[in-house]
Amino acid sequence: MKNATTHAKLLVVAIIWGVGWVAGRVVALEIPTFTAGWSRYILAVFCFLIYLKISGKWMLPKKEQWRIIAMIGFLSTFVYQAFFLYGMKWTAAGDASLMITFNPLFTALLAIPFLGEKLDRRLVIGLLTAVSGVVVIAWYSPNVNLPIDERLLGDALIGLAALSWAGATILMKKAMSGEYALSPLHLTVWASTVGLLIQTPAALWEMSEYGWPHASMEAWWWLAFLAIASTVMSYVWFADGIKIIGAGRAALYVYLVPLFGILSGWMLLDEMLGWSLVASFALIVGGVAYAQSKESS
Repeated sequence: MKNATTHAKLLVVAIIWGVGWVAGRVVALEIPTFTAGWSRYILAVFCFLIYLKISGKWMLPKKEQWRIIAMIGFLSTFVYQAFFLYGMKWTAAGDASLMITFNPLFTALLAIPFLGEKLDRRLVIGLLTAVSGVVVIAWYSPNVNLPIDERLLGDALIGLAALSWAGATILMKKAMSGEYALSPLHLTVWASTVGLLIQTPAALWEMSEYGWPHASMEAWWWLAFLAIASTVMSYVWFADGIKIIGAGRAALYVYLVPLFGILSGWMLLDEMLGWSLVASFALIVGGVAYAQSKESS
């Protein structure tokens, strides 16, 4: 099979991102939110910078590029991490992995006012279909051991995480075009670095209030997994996949993430399986895929 290694790496990325919801659930329950996000990105940024050095891709942004890098770092590293980790305190890993799938739809909606794109029929139908999937998972989740008000809060926060990431995606599209365009790799590395700096005051405040967390070794290992596997390694492999087989084909693997999120939650956290997860998966992923498809000529 042509590009078999690339497809294998993208499948591993989908699995890692799916298992990442289990990691987020464990970390969120044991380590305070800002401390967890800050610790994750200390390790991730260190690995990113080492990768730039050893790969010969080291490049510092120009003065004109730092403003948009800072805005992306604020949304993708600080705001997203806060919503993600707060949300994972309250909802199940499998449920959350379905909610985050809204990111492409939010990106398409934000592109209308900020990038001048048009609202078409497919986007509207896809959005309504995906929203119906959210209603199914919100009200009929098999994870009945979690109170419904807590699950709804957690799902809403994960939805806000998807919205903040969509905002960062719009800014990244702008930053990757024009006179001072940055590559996706450099943009991610330096936005993560700035985001880490933005996180630092909140983390220091949290530690001054609650002290250094006495979390289990399991929680710290899962946090390292989020930093190294889910952030650094997966991003590099996914970016390579886009270069080799194209963005459209690489993006198909993202649709597998909720499936692996649900299965890993069941296997590792004893979360429940049920028909509502299947229905929600079909409606949300189907709606997103339909919204992103091209009109037939």
